[in-house]
Amino acid sequence: MAYIIKTALELGLLYAPIPLALFLSFRILNIADMTTDGCFVLGAAVSVTWAAAGHPFLGIPMAMAAGVLAGFVTAMLQTRFGVPSILAGIITNFGLYTVNLMVMGWSSNVNLLKTDTMFTIFAKGASFAGAYSDMLLVAIITAISAAALIWFLSTRLGLSIRATGDNSDMVRASSVNPRFTTTVGLCVSNSLTALSGAMVGQYQNTVDINSGTGIVVIALACLIIGETILGKKNVVKGAFAAILGSIVYRVIYAIVLKTRIVPIQGLKLVTALVVAFAIAFPTIKEYIHFARKKHMAAKASVKEEN
Repeated sequence: MAYIIKTALELGLLYAPIPLALFLSFRILNIADMTTDGCFVLGAAVSVTWAAAGHPFLGIPMAMAAGVLAGFVTAMLQTRFGVPSILAGIITNFGLYTVNLMVMGWSSNVNLLKTDTMFTIFAKGASFAGAYSDMLLVAIITAISAAALIWFLSTRLGLSIRATGDNSDMVRASSVNPRFTTTVGLCVSNSLTALSGAMVGQYQNTVDINSGTGIVVIALACLIIGETILGKKNVVKGAFAAILGSIVYRVIYAIVLKTRIVPIQGLKLVTALVVAFAIAFPTIKEYIHFARKKHMAAKASVKEEN
């Protein structure tokens, strides 16, 4: 059981940058960015390719740079060509399938057999961590990315991005171009997604062309779980909620696999239902409140008649 929890914690930290990315795009910019699935594979493909070439650590920034380019394409489609945000992400995601195949040498999967990764190299240098060296490395990278995002959102540009999500007209009236802030936000968001893919690719020693399927829904579930626990009152809490939600989701996933409460085949359906319910919860709550008031008014009316 200890091994399962350890693996769940590692996976939670590995995938945590994606909920962080959605926190920026979905919560702050109020954009449903569907580039996530393809961008995750892009990050993994670039990272694994660089690791296979003997530069595993260099593969991380290169993967993030590729993610920035993916985010830039989505932003350009949305801000310059008038494509709706959801369609812009879907179009980019669709095109990334071929791009990812190209990066992977036109192969559907690439393996790192007998090749050093950043995890094996770090394990040699951090022998004091023993079996927890992978978790330590991932925790450091995730913590740095979260801290960098919190710092970035507190800068003048970051505040402009936050304001763009709240009211783009107000930002435009303040002589700030919302097209620019949206573009920067989506580039940063997709760089975080690619970072997660880069770490996962080297952690698993492989990348598959279909490994990103459904990642956006799972990441959204993680973000909602974290916000349910910590709330979403400010940027710091939002960032920590994204990381905590990712860890909690993976722990729940591991427990479900171990106990078989829900068949593994039905886990994605459960995740989808959780996300749908969590997003619809404010509307459901408002409807229940309205129905309760209506019932009380009807009850009061009957008493007056009597």
